[in-house]
Amino acid sequence: MLIEKKILIILLVILFSCQQKENTTSISKNDLVFNELAASWDETIPLGNGMLGALVWQNGEKLRFSLDRADLWDLRPVENLSRPEFSYKWVQEQVKNNTYRNVQEMFDVPYDQMPAPSKIPGAALEFEISTLGKVKSVRLDITNAICLVEWENGAKLETFVHAENQAGWFRFTGVPEDFAPQIIPPQYKKQTESGEDSPVTGQDLQRLGYEQGTVTSETQKQIYRQEGWNDFEYEVAVTWQNSGDNISGVWSISSSFSEKESGKPAGMLVTEMINETSFEETFKTHVNWWGNYWAKSSVTLPDSILEKQYYLEMYKFGAAARDNTPPISLQAVWTADNGKLPPWKGDFHHDLNTQLSYWPSYAGNHLDLEMGFLNWMWKYKSTFQEYTKTYFGTEGMNVPGVTTLTGEPMGGWIQYSFGPTVASWLAQHFYLHWIYSKDDVFLKEKAYPWLKEVAVFLDEISVRDEQGFRKLPISSSPEINDNDITAWFDKTTNFDIAFIRWNFEKAAELAKELKLDEDAEKWSAIAKEWPEFALDSTSGGLAFAPNYPYSESHRHFSHLVAWHPVGIIDWSNGEANQKIIKATIAELERVGTDWWCGYSFSWMGNLYARAFMGEKAAEILRIFSENFCLPNSFHVNGEQHNRGYSKFKYRPFTLEGNFAYASAIQEMLIQSHTGVVRIFPAIPSDWKDVSFNQLRTTGAFLVSAVKKDEIVEKVEILSEKGGVIKLANPFADRQIKGLKNMKEENGILEISMKAGEKIVLQPTR
Repeated sequence: MLIEKKILIILLVILFSCQQKENTTSISKNDLVFNELAASWDETIPLGNGMLGALVWQNGEKLRFSLDRADLWDLRPVENLSRPEFSYKWVQEQVKNNTYRNVQEMFDVPYDQMPAPSKIPGAALEFEISTLGKVKSVRLDITNAICLVEWENGAKLETFVHAENQAGWFRFTGVPEDFAPQIIPPQYKKQTESGEDSPVTGQDLQRLGYEQGTVTSETQKQIYRQEGWNDFEYEVAVTWQNSGDNISGVWSISSSFSEKESGKPAGMLVTEMINETSFEETFKTHVNWWGNYWAKSSVTLPDSILEKQYYLEMYKFGAAARDNTPPISLQAVWTADNGKLPPWKGDFHHDLNTQLSYWPSYAGNHLDLEMGFLNWMWKYKSTFQEYTKTYFGTEGMNVPGVTTLTGEPMGGWIQYSFGPTVASWLAQHFYLHWIYSKDDVFLKEKAYPWLKEVAVFLDEISVRDEQGFRKLPISSSPEINDNDITAWFDKTTNFDIAFIRWNFEKAAELAKELKLDEDAEKWSAIAKEWPEFALDSTSGGLAFAPNYPYSESHRHFSHLVAWHPVGIIDWSNGEANQKIIKATIAELERVGTDWWCGYSFSWMGNLYARAFMGEKAAEILRIFSENFCLPNSFHVNGEQHNRGYSKFKYRPFTLEGNFAYASAIQEMLIQSHTGVVRIFPAIPSDWKDVSFNQLRTTGAFLVSAVKKDEIVEKVEILSEKGGVIKLANPFADRQIKGLKNMKEENGILEISMKAGEKIVLQPTR
């Protein structure tokens, strides 16, 4: 018996090793590989851990690491937001009196003209590489999250940002004995401003008015200390050790925030690290984290372009999100290194940008990394409540649509930066976290309290229309008509109705789950007091608002949120909804993509998938990958190759398009938003062989599936919390090998499972 057990253990170890090797190979074939270093900051190799980030590229004859930290912010307040005019009622009066220019000057203009509040850059490290000759290869090994550079003369670089520790490491071999890094500070004091200056292109750093920080040098160590606005400071430090033609070193960035918590500035941290550990030892723990990350889920697609882009997106997600860091902002930990502030100040845009960035955390089985977003929202709940009382004059809670690191409003186009349903869209992330995790503690302590506070606000802010339905006093649909007075609608838009109805319906659902029957009845009743969605009288598709159809190409599908992401309108709801969805798609295609951004294409991939249109989904995602992303996979909003897909030709880098792309791939492979799990619901007909491993569904089930030669061969299901999984039979009319606790009705399998139970479904031969 003992011998048999040993043999079994050996076989399991071999099997596990083979699976790990196969998974590693599948990932590594999607590495970024170049034969030269990028010459621009936004085409670089990105490294990160949610708090620290680095971009590896070549600046002239120098190898450059552009260093960043998520909490480097100029948090000076927007003065106009403390004036008496900072009021939803005052805005209503200006709209009514046709004096909207007053609103624009009060709240829009300061965002455009003032450089802060804003995310600010860290610094850079540069290495003189002119003596090394020509670069042979540059690789981002996404399996291990490390950048590898080789020169033709045999010199090599290995560099990574540690997955958990707040430090980046580098090791060069085959370099001169005096080879060393040099800290290059951002230039906060320059004689002339550089080029165009706007929120999109980035305002010049010198407009912040900082005194230039200093770099101090010690033996094999440099420290840069920079004072910012008010009492904010940050420190960048690097230290290294030379041994012959080898050099290894470590860098870090600390901020006033981190130093107050730990008492350790970056200079102290790097000294401790280089004395207490080594490149090899640190790399082992780094690789272990990434091994666990990639083990959470994986996909195998027959389309190499789509698969490569997917893995690069999931790599960036792992590099940009953590449970204990700020949320993913517009550029996360990769702030522009061009002498300017980042596009749109690198802030937190909640009119789609933060929301889309976390879409792949659910089916992708990375709920742990989504917690950074949820924890941040919860941390600043009181800030949001104060904003709600000040601006809207109500109890409950809303969230500014554009916020600083600490949740304060920043202004901008106020239809969206002070929009009344921002917190409702953010509430969906609390709901999704619960429905995908079935964490009842989270439900009781976070999810329902958030939705309840938002429901209280929406209840108080609403008024009655002539027919007795509830409505908002004024409503908008991001980002229709930009910041013009016509961007305000007297009738409540489909965008606002979708999130309002969703919030009340889900608040009722969660209250019922918690046996709060009185709350459930109240929210359910209010949900029914809002009107139906406005449809285009000609096409029958979703409109922006009553008598305001989708008739011009636009980047933001704000009128479609009832369909995706909230799913009030869904294909599963029957013929009436299917008719609306078909008409909406037809109208989107008829009007065309002239004024779409990159994220429009990746969002459209999700929409096509929800309509089970696999060929269209794959096509639109390929357009995104090949035309709206730079060679390093960064989404840059505008079309880059003049192939006629969009009239936007600019290249401001933001991340939401990347992560919405990953979500669309997941939607093609598995869907569970209706409560019924569907395997391969929206894949192209020519995808003969496709598989995925451990994608997560609602109800806290992890599902794996293999399709080979057009036939689904196997489905594995692991139940984390137990319960009944409803699964659309993926085996067509073939018989399934017998399972206990399974029944089938109308093509839907219902399988009762215990917590921790794993089952395998296979058709009989």
